Amino acid sequence: MIDLTIHKEQLARTVKRCREKGIIIPTFAQMRDPGKIPSKIKDRLKKIGLWDIDPLNLFRITWKNEPKPKGGGFGDVNYTVLPPELTGVDAKIVCLVGKWFPTGAHKVGASFGCLAPRLVTGQFDPTFHKAVWPSTGNYCRGGAYDSTLLGCESIAILPEGMSKERFDWLKTVAGEVIPTPGCESNVKEIYDKCWELRKTRDNIMIFNQFDEFGNHLWHYYVTGNAFEEVLKKIMKKDDRVAGTVLTTGSAGTIGCGDYIKELFPESKLAAGEALQCPTLLRNGFGGHRIEGIGDKHVPWIHNVRNTDMIITADDNDCMNLVRLFNEPEGRNYLLKQGIKEELISKLDLLGISSIGNVVCAIKFAKYFELTGQDHVLTLWTDSMELYGSRMKEMREELGAYTKEDAIKDFHRHLMGIKIDNMLELTYYDKLRIHNLKYYTWIEQQGSSLEELNQQWYDYPAYWDRIHSQLKEIDKLIDQFNKQVGL
Repeated sequence: MIDLTIHKEQLARTVKRCREKGIIIPTFAQMRDPGKIPSKIKDRLKKIGLWDIDPLNLFRITWKNEPKPKGGGFGDVNYTVLPPELTGVDAKIVCLVGKWFPTGAHKVGASFGCLAPRLVTGQFDPTFHKAVWPSTGNYCRGGAYDSTLLGCESIAILPEGMSKERFDWLKTVAGEVIPTPGCESNVKEIYDKCWELRKTRDNIMIFNQFDEFGNHLWHYYVTGNAFEEVLKKIMKKDDRVAGTVLTTGSAGTIGCGDYIKELFPESKLAAGEALQCPTLLRNGFGGHRIEGIGDKHVPWIHNVRNTDMIITADDNDCMNLVRLFNEPEGRNYLLKQGIKEELISKLDLLGISSIGNVVCAIKFAKYFELTGQDHVLTLWTDSMELYGSRMKEMREELGAYTKEDAIKDFHRHLMGIKIDNMLELTYYDKLRIHNLKYYTWIEQQGSSLEELNQQWYDYPAYWDRIHSQLKEIDKLIDQFNKQVGL
């Protein structure tokens, strides 16, 4: 359960801070349905850029922003359906688009889901605490951004091997940026830094995306509903929802799959990971280049018992498709394969982990031999706007991208995607993965063994109790805003 205990003295200071800085906090219901946002706020947003450091941009933490960099309003969910010409499968792969969030990535929602309950209960005091955001990428960017909008100081922690764009931007927003050794796979090093900060600083509060249920809850409620709205719009009478397929960095985003399975009980939920670090598949280890996916452990907030399949995405597929989708010769070849120019022009909406999600969705569709009546749900976490340095590195290392490269990448790394390194999970396969939580969370991080067992044996009641807190959190946000008086 998310702790919603009220701390009156700290809450009073927080209310005063928000009043001074003109901060109004959106509810989860408003992020799910921006139609509930007051018209006065919508009018003021018309003069504000999507990435601007302005508290009103808290109301743009939604899948329904108008896709424009400044002054946009709200509309339908931003999504794209990938056709067979691009995927090589008949199933419709339905992708939510994350670029049109503030910071250009959907993780700004997950970090809000973690910070807001602590803020409106007075547990986090912005006049004293600094918010610490440990992450393998976009979550600490979202956390630093949300903190700044909410009048809080922040500390961002992420692996030194992440893209230059992330670090450059963080230096302009976060109060402190701490790089840790390694790449996306080096999550323990992030945890170690958190323990160091706990021992040396008394004014910090750590928002660990891997064990904060606000992360899971935001995606369950907001992202899950976004998929539901899209499906209502595009599904025909005899269509099916075959499954939700998402890579599991913090296992927050995959929480939307719990929501989808409640709506479509016959659908499956598949967790993706990097083949080069097959933690869930083989209790493995390694390093990989799919930025934003954390490995070598199972997140505390991963509802493993509700997960039906493990799928791996190969680095080589993802990185070659980055070039195919974005280099001029790659796009020219895609056009010759019958892919519409309108879709090709949108392929820069996929960042590296977004491509990983699509690769896993294609493998899922091939494995189950899905038809044109089937829908597979995934999302694009961020866009190539955050990976320009990676494109430059590949050009320097591999040379100019040619027509021959495009032919190879299209047929080998897209049409040639195979159904290898996948696993349909039995009860005991799921239990094996769940039990891996013990080594990270009980032995290293001091979590409760009793709660670990509740996650498995008190299923699904344990997760239902967390989901039931949504109304209470929104009620606390409303009460907080009334006290602020804006």
